[in-house]
Amino acid sequence: MKLLVIGSGYVGLVCGTCFADLGNEVACLDVDKHKVEQLNKGVLPLYEPGLEELFKRNLRLGRLKFTRDAENAIKQAEIIFVCVGTPPKPNGEADTSYVYKAAHTIGRHINDYKIIVTKSTVPVGTAQRIKKIISSELNKRKKKIKFDVVSNPEFLREGAAVKDFQNPDRIIIGASSERARQTLAKLYKSIARATRPIMFTTEKNAELIKYASNAMLATRISFMNELSSLCEEIGADIKEVARGMGFDTRIGSRYLQAGCGYGGSCFPKDVKALAQILEQYGLTSNLMRTVDYINERQKRSLVPKLKRLLPELEGRTIAVWGLSFKPRTDDIRGAPSLTVIDQLLKEDAKIRVYDPEAMNNAKKVFKQGVFFAKNAYDALRGAHALIILTEWDEFREPDFKQMKKLMKQPIIIDGRNIYDPDEMKQAGFKYKGVGR
Repeated sequence: MKLLVIGSGYVGLVCGTCFADLGNEVACLDVDKHKVEQLNKGVLPLYEPGLEELFKRNLRLGRLKFTRDAENAIKQAEIIFVCVGTPPKPNGEADTSYVYKAAHTIGRHINDYKIIVTKSTVPVGTAQRIKKIISSELNKRKKKIKFDVVSNPEFLREGAAVKDFQNPDRIIIGASSERARQTLAKLYKSIARATRPIMFTTEKNAELIKYASNAMLATRISFMNELSSLCEEIGADIKEVARGMGFDTRIGSRYLQAGCGYGGSCFPKDVKALAQILEQYGLTSNLMRTVDYINERQKRSLVPKLKRLLPELEGRTIAVWGLSFKPRTDDIRGAPSLTVIDQLLKEDAKIRVYDPEAMNNAKKVFKQGVFFAKNAYDALRGAHALIILTEWDEFREPDFKQMKKLMKQPIIIDGRNIYDPDEMKQAGFKYKGVGR
């Protein structure tokens, strides 16, 4: 099929590349001239495991291309995927202006039957609004052209997005048109599974499913983080508590890891947006607001723990391992590292940081006051303490003897609970995790 993906950010690039890898002809539309030129040259602007190989292969085979020509791209496409950003407004509400701008553009250039699919995370009722916008543009042109608008939210986890696309937990399609349903069923046929089939539903249900899914996962994390504070007070171990809870098949073990808070472009944004939607309909959003509050509090909880072991931070060197909000991505949006480093800077500490993938993105945020080390051990040179913020595999089994030699004081604040407290004590470290 001939597909158009509007927006070549994270979601657009992953979806566009993976659709092309299924044999479709995919054009990705973006307004950024430099970005389009670089993409057509084979330069990916982000890190995602497994994506670069697929991206370069489909670019080479001619199944994937990037363009700024909206008119031709829209006219040639059978299905148009809207994958633009919906960043939060100051009040937490999702900013859908880019989505609606894309709808206006589609309405101005649509020439025959098209299926317009929203991949972006959007408030309930967005599909309806897109229909009105496109219809309005067609009325201005005095054209009567049939089209359908479908909600097909993405469920791609950063660090595992290619795998999630190729082997999805579920494919949610919100469509009221049988023609659109059949077309999208054909598009997704090769990756749908008997045990994980395509779920057809209404547009509004599909839009809400995405918000509800992310909010539920965020709620589990904040619940465990709230419980971790109690564990610290009574001398319990949150990892053991989580393990015991996880054996209950009604609960399961996923997303029960306490730590220094969730981040990224989805959970923080979607929790706030769902709270805003509830309030817009005159409903209470106490749970969502509390989930967000606990998360922000958790991000700020590590530096006070450090100060109990190292009361004076001014002039002290603090090493930070991990800048991305999670492993296997270079994304630092909403990452705990942003909060922790800001706290340390306000304490006038000297900061040495390392991350396997997110250094370049972090350099754009921290222009001064932060030293970017060449590797994990380099970050430890002369450090009075180490704070771990991302559970990268390379941090799990380091040379602890080498670490002690490099550090001025053997203090570790483990925001991801990747080490065993007893083993760290035996190794001669002053160690503090989360909820332990």
